[in-house]
Amino acid sequence: MAQTKPYPGTQAVLRAVSLLKVFTDQRPEWGLTELTQEVGLNKTTTFRLLTALESEGMITRNNQSDAYQLGPAIVMLGGRALRSNDLRSISRPELKALVASVGETASLELLTGHEMLILDEISGGHVMSGGQTIGTRWPAYATSTGKVMLASLDWDEVESILPQPLAAITPKTITSMDMLHRALDQVRVQGFAVVDEELEMGLRAVAAPLYDFDGDVAGVISLAGPTLRLTDQRLPAITELVLSAARRISVQLGAQPD
Repeated sequence: MAQTKPYPGTQAVLRAVSLLKVFTDQRPEWGLTELTQEVGLNKTTTFRLLTALESEGMITRNNQSDAYQLGPAIVMLGGRALRSNDLRSISRPELKALVASVGETASLELLTGHEMLILDEISGGHVMSGGQTIGTRWPAYATSTGKVMLASLDWDEVESILPQPLAAITPKTITSMDMLHRALDQVRVQGFAVVDEELEMGLRAVAAPLYDFDGDVAGVISLAGPTLRLTDQRLPAITELVLSAARRISVQLGAQPD
């Protein structure tokens, strides 16, 4: 899929955004030299951008380590984005109902680039329920939600989005594009996706698409938990619960009821 070209004069904005995106749950702090190398800019440009972001509260500097972190302004903007998201507010009651029915972790996710972003999540009643943090990103090809989103795209678009070769996250991760192609065909036919230990050993998840008024996939919900609780015997009933919840959310988003 062709990307929109930036308007002239927006280079500094795009570079500043690229700096902000480097900060993750796994790497919340960066030194100036490391940041410079990561984003491919020279040190002077990187420092100038960081200074501007720091002045607006989007970046802060640790006085002890002299490393940079995301600032309070980012937290404030993130909170506003979550509160203003209709998809999240519509989906949340259904996520809560799924958790109440099954006792495992339910999530709402969106495709961003080649990764799935957790937009909302309700943790299950068990200590080990496969839960993650809102804002966490996972490779789309290794998740049930990601397979649902990828199945909604043309194969050419899937190939352009995903990094190749596909990295093996666990011994069960699909790393062959041919195998992924077949897996996505199956998702299209059955209308949902299941992953067994492809993202994490011992973790199983089932996901279903959310459709908007145009019939496009607006997001995906999933239910995830340990394989010892999401057994083969329970999976059909759990899948139907997830599908039913997805259909109700889709109707609220304007999709035609089945």
